Amino acid sequence: MVTLDNLTVSYRQHPALHHISGRFQAGSLTAVIGPNGSGKSTLLKSIMGLVKRSGGRIQVQAARQRIAFLPQVSELERSFPIQVQDVVLLGGWGTLGAWGGVDDALLTRAQAAIQSVGLQGFETRLVGTLSSGQFQRVLFARLMLQDADLILLDEPFTALDSRTTAALLALIHQWHAQGRTVVAVLHDDAQVQTHFEQTVLLARELVAWGPTARVLTQPNLQRARALAEAWDDQAELCHVDETAA
Repeated sequence: MVTLDNLTVSYRQHPALHHISGRFQAGSLTAVIGPNGSGKSTLLKSIMGLVKRSGGRIQVQAARQRIAFLPQVSELERSFPIQVQDVVLLGGWGTLGAWGGVDDALLTRAQAAIQSVGLQGFETRLVGTLSSGQFQRVLFARLMLQDADLILLDEPFTALDSRTTAALLALIHQWHAQGRTVVAVLHDDAQVQTHFEQTVLLARELVAWGPTARVLTQPNLQRARALAEAWDDQAELCHVDETAA
């Protein structure tokens, strides 16, 4: 579904991702982990085309409208006066377009999605009045309407209670069972071991990529920590191929 070939992304002329190569297979369920600042969010944004590459290539075997991206909740504006049902309906934007109307079929799908995340009765609530867990459930319902082949989730369980996390993990497993490709940035190693079959371990460079049991080893985790401790943002710039960006 996604192939990375020598991907390098730089901020302030220093690499946030350093020569990353690998492949997310179609239908795979993959966790992306690593120390803070290791390039995990940058990796997802690179796949989405939201940050400029300094070098390397990304090949995505899915049309743009078939990709869904959930950024970190801290990056989303919740003060805009919009109702829960309207946020969920935004997931149909790819099929409706700018001038399309909401028909009965889409409205039925939105109501089913809201019910599936346990928010029936919240349809007319303003999103600014929701708890963090309720708001994240709304965003997952919107993802359901997008009906994407590739789903990218950036720290989807941050600050959520265990009940909400379990409910959203169940949705992720449902998407995986449907053959969708899911990539999620996570911090909880135990959660990764239990729920994700593949793992990418980053520390700006690639430490390990493969089956979770083979990636989450003490030597790999220690190497990631050592690389993080050795980061020097004042170091000489890495040579990258600007023609590939």
